[in-house]
Amino acid sequence: MKGTRMNKKNSAVHKGTLTWPKVGRMLWSIVRGVIVVGICFVILQPLFTKLSVSFMSERDLLDSSVKYIPKHFTLNNYRLAVKGMDYWRSLLKTFALSGGVAFLQLCSCMLVAYGFARFRFPFKKLLFGCVILMLIVPPQIIMLPLFMHFRFFDIFGIFKLIKGAPVSLLDSYWPFLIQAVTCTGFKNGLFIYMLRQFFKGMPKELEEAAFVDGCTKLKTFVKIIVPSAVPMMVTIFLFGFVWQWLDSFYTSLYLKGTKVIPVALDSLSASVYSEYSNFGGSMNFISPGFVSMMNNTGTVLAMIPLIIIYLVCQKYFVEGIERSGIVG
Repeated sequence: MKGTRMNKKNSAVHKGTLTWPKVGRMLWSIVRGVIVVGICFVILQPLFTKLSVSFMSERDLLDSSVKYIPKHFTLNNYRLAVKGMDYWRSLLKTFALSGGVAFLQLCSCMLVAYGFARFRFPFKKLLFGCVILMLIVPPQIIMLPLFMHFRFFDIFGIFKLIKGAPVSLLDSYWPFLIQAVTCTGFKNGLFIYMLRQFFKGMPKELEEAAFVDGCTKLKTFVKIIVPSAVPMMVTIFLFGFVWQWLDSFYTSLYLKGTKVIPVALDSLSASVYSEYSNFGGSMNFISPGFVSMMNNTGTVLAMIPLIIIYLVCQKYFVEGIERSGIVG
């Protein structure tokens, strides 16, 4: 009887929740949860800080006891930022620029990537090496040549022959559109690489069946490849849209008088100060606290449309990333 009871007791302990394998799994789950929470905090903490500062008054910024919850909650920062950035007009211009650039980048990069994935041609590996080189070379290195190229823009001397001098494309959308069409824009090398990996993962039998049915290569691309690549196309479009939306390098290089979100954000504090001074405001100088409030508020206003777009398109975005061949 005693032996039977001891066996039952050992069996109950063995089947319980305190066995070493289960304890190990529990500890690993806790460690994994702490790591995930820590990574999320590192990523989201700057966003929470900017959101908190955007609702603070200048007194809260000078108060050492205020961290994330403002004592003097105010919406005046948003009123000033909207007026100083000319927000709604800048928003429409930025939508037009980012949407046009992202669409042209998507079309041109898809054609180039499909050619790299499916066709053989001379110097293919060398040209693809140049694509990878586009990912490595910082845009600051080619800043001066780009500026001079579009400041004195000419195609084989045609404009100089007709007008007597090259034309200036600065302070217009043409430099962005030309770079998008020619696959030389910001991060176009990454887009080509992602699309190439996606196309290489597609079965060739689909195209072979289309060729048997009499489709040309272009018709096969339009009728077979493009509909199958919708998630990846959404991903590339979102990447191009977001990077163009937040780009301050090319916009400050090409645009001076045209006010888009990055340009308006750079001059926000000075714009608000100038407006106050012109209308007899009480602001005698730009304090660091005021600059911080305006920059954080303007950044939040710039991010709101992107957050909305991501929430709408997140399903296609995640699916496209999974099928790109970059992660997995």
